[in-house]
Amino acid sequence: MRVTHGIQDSSSIVIVGLLCLIAPAVHGQTTAPTRTQIPPPASPILGASESVGGSIEPSPAVPVAFPPALTDPPASSTYPGFLERVAKSYFPDPKTSEQDAADKAAADAEPPSRRDMPDAPFGAPFPFTEHIGPIVGIRDTSVYPLMNALYNGPNADWWKANRIKVYGWVDPSVNFSTSRNSNVPLAYNIVPNKIELSQAILIFERVTDSVQTDHMDWGFKFTNLYGIDYRYTTAKGYFSDQLLKHNRLYGYDPLQMYVDLYFPKIREGMILRMGRYISPIDIEAQLSPENYLYTHSVMYTYDPYTFTGIQSILRWNRQWTSIIGVQAGNDMAPWTTSSQPNGEFLLKWVSKSGYDSLFGGVDSVGRGYFKNGHDDLQVASLAWSHKINDKAHTLTEAYYIWERSALVGGSVTGGPAYPYFTGVGPGAFLPGLSDSFGIVNYTAYKTSEKSFFVARSDILDDPRGFRTGYAGAYFEHTLGMTFHLTPWCMTRPEIRFDYTSGQKAFDNGTRREQFTFSWDIIIRF
Repeated sequence: MRVTHGIQDSSSIVIVGLLCLIAPAVHGQTTAPTRTQIPPPASPILGASESVGGSIEPSPAVPVAFPPALTDPPASSTYPGFLERVAKSYFPDPKTSEQDAADKAAADAEPPSRRDMPDAPFGAPFPFTEHIGPIVGIRDTSVYPLMNALYNGPNADWWKANRIKVYGWVDPSVNFSTSRNSNVPLAYNIVPNKIELSQAILIFERVTDSVQTDHMDWGFKFTNLYGIDYRYTTAKGYFSDQLLKHNRLYGYDPLQMYVDLYFPKIREGMILRMGRYISPIDIEAQLSPENYLYTHSVMYTYDPYTFTGIQSILRWNRQWTSIIGVQAGNDMAPWTTSSQPNGEFLLKWVSKSGYDSLFGGVDSVGRGYFKNGHDDLQVASLAWSHKINDKAHTLTEAYYIWERSALVGGSVTGGPAYPYFTGVGPGAFLPGLSDSFGIVNYTAYKTSEKSFFVARSDILDDPRGFRTGYAGAYFEHTLGMTFHLTPWCMTRPEIRFDYTSGQKAFDNGTRREQFTFSWDIIIRF
């Protein structure tokens, strides 16, 4: 049995779904606990593409974001075993009214999680609570089940004092498609009519305290990804032969590896980031819980995913934050033969009401020449987010991408060819300037404290096919729902229609349109 066939037994995802469905009955509740028992560590949350879904807890006026802390710390020096603490993190005992009152009093006594900013505009159960773009001065209050077990164990003080977190999730998925061989350019579930592992994530992090303004601080993040999704996050020079030479369906990617230094006395706080980090732009994100939908827009599929370099995130005041950086080009390490120096200049503005935000600028700019089998994409982007009311909001983003001396289909993927991806080898040479334009809109509506609906439409115009491999304009419309079955389990069904007005691009260039139904389940640990 080859790995490229993915998960063969459909019973696995059914069992996972049943586990999520029966979990509320086991612990006697269907919503997340409203208390925060353990004062969590602090960290900056740097926009949609940097935050872990539900990792920003809004002020008390906004519903608590998923996932909150789950159980009370032991009252004595006698601790249950580690596995027992983990089990209680997933299935806590029902709370009494006396416990509720004590927990509320403890939560009210905690220091503010935000520095002189309005309440978070969106709140639970949306994937992120802040406007798109960089943020300095927000405290990360999320506690996943594994960390909750550690916070309730004999070394709890060490974990809290050092602000070390270890957490992650698994994301199996299934799709049903009118295509038979490949869903490309749909992403990330490129194999039609299959159950697959989209991503398994393990994160090691020391959260940086950017709420306080008294002293310098530091932190780090190391994100490990395994699954089909590595095909999109892979950067040349980081175990990239799995994709760029062998076209493997599954692989590993060290998605984020960076160190943060926080300087509180530079304006209202500056974070200096060094290493491999996720591209700051985009409504959508590489990590599953941070997205409104399971699949991604065509526009998002073909822009930069990660950079390796240095960037400064500077808060000028409560309304203005900037990013200035230098990096080695999109999705490649500085030591590769394809790397080229590029600059990054982005600015974020938030209205005084907190209802609107603009974030944009140049995400990558340099010489912009295709080099040694790899793109050096130049990108300008602008995103607008708007809160309509407490239940609804809309987000719109547009970008322009350009490159010189490109190839049809972009960066070269080596063989062998498989039905899910046949576009191996270099595409035709495109002299001069190649460019593309994209625009996407998300409109989300909250139906309960645990669920919301979202509609997405996007257009990508790729007149020379230098991004997609097939020249033409692409149109995509998706309707989906997110439902939090428990504080640690969420599911996202969606239905989607894709169409191209140019060359036939779907199912390996044999179809002009494609219908898909997709569904995934995210289980946190």
